[in-house]
Amino acid sequence: MHKQGESLAGSALRILSVWGLLLLIVALTIVFSILKPDTFPTFFNFQSILSNKSIQVLLALAVMIPMAANNFDLSVGYVVGIAQVLTIGLQVNQGLSWPLAALLILGLGAFVGLVNGLLVTRVHIDSFIATLGTGTVLYGLDEWYTGGTQVTGTLQPGFGSLAATIGGAHGIPAPAVYVLIVSLALWAIFDYLPLGRYIYVLGANPRAAELNGISAGRYITIAFIAGGTLAAFAGVILEAELRVGQSSVGPEYLLPSFTGALLGATSVKPGRVNVWGTILAVGVLSITVAGLQQLGAPFFVEQIFNGTMLVVAVGLAVYATRRRAGTRADQPTG
Repeated sequence: MHKQGESLAGSALRILSVWGLLLLIVALTIVFSILKPDTFPTFFNFQSILSNKSIQVLLALAVMIPMAANNFDLSVGYVVGIAQVLTIGLQVNQGLSWPLAALLILGLGAFVGLVNGLLVTRVHIDSFIATLGTGTVLYGLDEWYTGGTQVTGTLQPGFGSLAATIGGAHGIPAPAVYVLIVSLALWAIFDYLPLGRYIYVLGANPRAAELNGISAGRYITIAFIAGGTLAAFAGVILEAELRVGQSSVGPEYLLPSFTGALLGATSVKPGRVNVWGTILAVGVLSITVAGLQQLGAPFFVEQIFNGTMLVVAVGLAVYATRRRAGTRADQPTG
């Protein structure tokens, strides 16, 4: 009987560790629906959350990719900032078509990722310092391009449809569809393709990766390029929503993006950053902030909450990683 009780408790703990964020989303939804029954459990609120937080999800996934290889990319907030400015600037000031402008911006994001990757793998600068440096350079270039003012003008027909609602007023925001497509692609790469497994191995045990012939320089650089490109894509979509270029936009996405990626490492695959954990983590953050705002919380609560959750996420991620390592060490080798 005692063993059966321990078995049930162990099973419950495993379920909680894997699906804790999903259960938290359900609990938060129920609580806020009870507290604000007229506004929270509505399709309009659900649609607003999807529309407003899709950029945050894309950036959290952009952060997650190099983080899987145990590297941090602090430039993503600045990439999305300069991307959204250039998206309108290249159309209004330089007269480029929006598809060409978007393609050039994606190329810029990939180039920034390449520079980050080379600084980390070839010059051996810590990823935190290297990406903070490149991000600050981007911020300076952003300020130079805009002159510290807003970039406005008439955007080309068809560009706004990138952020439109699919299916009419009661449809799904297009950015949410992009999130789904990107998430499925990254899930397939990290869970089923050698590329994703190599990146995970580099993050968990670089020495073992080296002994198995996995090139740290190549795959870490690929991870940074992918993250930079995804951040640039998020900037293009953000501009389709804002319709105005502002050099101050971008850095404020950095903290919640890192929080989402790190908190995601505590769920689905505890101890390892992963796609669906990141999605659930951003969901927890989004639902909590939306609920608090509807309850009348002041505007600065979101920053306080995100900062607190970042500290909590780091602590939980470290604990989950140690627990995962301890579980592997306890398993019999024969």
